[in-house]
Amino acid sequence: MGAPPASPALRLRAPVLEVFASIQGEGRFVGEPQAFVRLAGCPLRCRWCDTPGSWAVPSTPRARIRSGAAPQRAAGWATPGDVRAWIEAVEAGPARTVSLTGGEPLVWPDFVRALRAELGPRRLHLETAGAHPRALAGVLASVDHVSLDLKLPADLLPPEPLELAGEGEPRDAADWAAVRAEVLALVRGRDACAKLIVAGDRAAAEFLPLLDDVARLAPELPLVLQPVTPVNGVPTPRATLLEELVRAALARALAVRVVPQIHRQLGLP
Repeated sequence: MGAPPASPALRLRAPVLEVFASIQGEGRFVGEPQAFVRLAGCPLRCRWCDTPGSWAVPSTPRARIRSGAAPQRAAGWATPGDVRAWIEAVEAGPARTVSLTGGEPLVWPDFVRALRAELGPRRLHLETAGAHPRALAGVLASVDHVSLDLKLPADLLPPEPLELAGEGEPRDAADWAAVRAEVLALVRGRDACAKLIVAGDRAAAEFLPLLDDVARLAPELPLVLQPVTPVNGVPTPRATLLEELVRAALARALAVRVVPQIHRQLGLP
C-alpha cells in the first residue's frame, strides 16, 4: 500500500486510476453523459464489488487517461490541476458533469475540496459508500450531488483499513446502523440520492431496516433500487424480490425507482 503524502501540499494529491468520458449508469442521473475520475483506495470489501482493482493504493499508481484511440498513461499521484487537464482531454466536446468515484473518494477529502476549486462552474458528483460521515460532512459544501450507497452489512466482508484514512470503518450491523443514520442526516435536504444495492440471494425482509432509516431520516431522498450485476457468484435479484421491495418503499412514502447498471448492459466503462 502506498504511504500517504506527507506535506500539506502533497496531501492535495490523490492516486488516480483512470479518467474517462462515458454515460452515467447508476443513480439519479442515469443516462447522462459525464466525465469520470476513479480514485484508488477503499477499505470496504463488498462481495459484489465490480472494481476490486481499486481497493489498494499502489506505491506508484499509474493513471489511465482514455482520450483518443489509445489510452495514455501518467503518474497516478495527481494534483487537482492534473485531473482537470485530464478531464478536458477526454471530453470530445462541451464540458460535462464530473463523477468522482473509486475506490472510495472520501478517503481523500482534501483532494475533493481542492478539485472543486479547479472545476469552476461545472457540477461535481460524489459517489460514496457512506462509511465515513466525518469526511462526508467536510466535503458537502464542495460537491453538487451525493450518490450514497446503502449496503446490507451481511453483504460486506470485514474491512481492511487504509493507513491514510482519517476515520475508521463500520465493522458490524450496529456500526453500520449508526453510520447510516449519520450520513442520511447529512444528505437530507441536499441534492442527493440513495442507491440500495440488491443481490438476488437476499430476502426482502433484510432490507426493511434500511428503508425504515431512509423514511425516518431523509424521507424526501430519491431511492434507487439497483439490482446487482452478476459477479463473483452473486446473482441478480428476481423480479419478485424487486417488486416486493418497491411495494415496501411505496408503503413508506419513498420516491423509488429500479435502475440496473446501464453502463454494464451497454458494455461501456
